[in-house]
Amino acid sequence: MNIIDQLKFDEKGLIPAIVVDGTTGQVLTLAYMNRESLEISMKEGRTCFYSRSRQELWRKGETSGAVQHIIDITADCDNDALVIRVNKDGPACHTGAESCFHNPLWEGDETPGFTIDSLMEMLQGRKEHPKEGSYTSYLFEKGLDKILKKVGEECTEVVIAGKAEDKAETVYEIADLAYHVMVLMLQLGISLEDVRGELAKRHVIDKKVKQEKMV
Repeated sequence: MNIIDQLKFDEKGLIPAIVVDGTTGQVLTLAYMNRESLEISMKEGRTCFYSRSRQELWRKGETSGAVQHIIDITADCDNDALVIRVNKDGPACHTGAESCFHNPLWEGDETPGFTIDSLMEMLQGRKEHPKEGSYTSYLFEKGLDKILKKVGEECTEVVIAGKAEDKAETVYEIADLAYHVMVLMLQLGISLEDVRGELAKRHVIDKKVKQEKMV
């Protein structure tokens, strides 16, 4: 049986597709697909949706250039909704925003979980808007030589802790090193995307080989 035959399209022949950034996990948009647009997406490896307002197929990025390259497509437990992970060439929203979901409605008391991206944003804030008593602002104020000195010191601390085979201390020192490296990145105008991109170039998966091993 064709895997698409297992899906439950609604009375109009559509199924909702939640598009997620494959790098950050951010929800980019909610769109709809019919059987034809899904087949096109799977064949071409880029998102193709069905526009309910225009009553026609549309390939994301066809005019804007913001193409979404598909990593994988997963159906939910009832086979009536899809999650599509993508690598994107540009903003997902027609407004130019990275995600279509950018209009806050309500905020509770819970704080979001820690992410490297949120830490980077906080450090960027300390750089652009120095805060009295902030160690991060102090580093940016002192400049590149001070930051490099701290990176060097933390590298040494990691080596010492690692050589002692002290796991807890090594974790602590790695965290210190990571923090100071991120400060250095911001000082030099290096983004997390720059580093992710470099790592991605070194991490090439041969899908054909991978599939053959699974057979």
